[in-house]
Amino acid sequence: MRGRILSAPVQRFGGNSPRREQDLLAVEEPLQIRLGERDVSITMRTPGNDAELAVGFLFTEGILESAADIARIDCGENQVDVTLGPGVEIDAARLQRNFYTTSSCGVCGKASIEALALAGCAMLPRGIPQVAEYTLHSLPAKIREAQALFDRTGGLHAAALCSAQGELIAVREDVGRHNAVDKLVGWAVMEGAVPLRDRIVVVSGRASFELVQKSAMAGIPILAAVGAPSSLAVKTALRFGMTLIGFLRQERFNVYAGADRIRGGEGERSGRRGVVAPV
Repeated sequence: MRGRILSAPVQRFGGNSPRREQDLLAVEEPLQIRLGERDVSITMRTPGNDAELAVGFLFTEGILESAADIARIDCGENQVDVTLGPGVEIDAARLQRNFYTTSSCGVCGKASIEALALAGCAMLPRGIPQVAEYTLHSLPAKIREAQALFDRTGGLHAAALCSAQGELIAVREDVGRHNAVDKLVGWAVMEGAVPLRDRIVVVSGRASFELVQKSAMAGIPILAAVGAPSSLAVKTALRFGMTLIGFLRQERFNVYAGADRIRGGEGERSGRRGVVAPV
């Protein structure tokens, strides 16, 4: 695996006088995702877990249904080639779209929320799993401890897959939040673990429409972000019955949709409560 961290010279200001030092940067490079002989997407990402990223992207776009669709994955220099199994058919119309993904905003110009249902995104079962309030409070610190690349560069987002009991299952880091989620989902697809009906995904930064969309496609019932959700993220979560949490901290959080999955009371052990936001 090629390096995900680059050392660069910097001139630091502050104190008595400027000084020259070396700083560590998170690497950002393009990745071409190909399906058979077709170019499907270019995404700007942090190198590493490229096969997971490709599979996760193709799955959350509704192009792949499961790992059984895949015969082979070949990873080269800034390119992943996914070969379909014999007899596997895909929706050619979906491949006619020109995807270009940046590290900051993800795929732009999405179709309507209703298009997600056409892509196979089903309503999530109501009320399950049940997650204790204090469990959610505990997650940011656990995830922060697992962010090895962030510790060295300060320039990466994280997405973490957790159990309803607060167990940290997998963490992926990338310069783009959507890429980190795709890597998580791709890992789960390749492990045959989707749909992830009893899992929580926690993301750094804000919760955008795309993160809700990708989580819903993977059957994830609870998405928690350390930042704010967008209005379209809330609308999409409500449409598919997802629990959407924003401003997740060790002391508080807001629930914007699906509060029936959160159990209060246990949080009183620390005297801290979450807040259900009006929608």
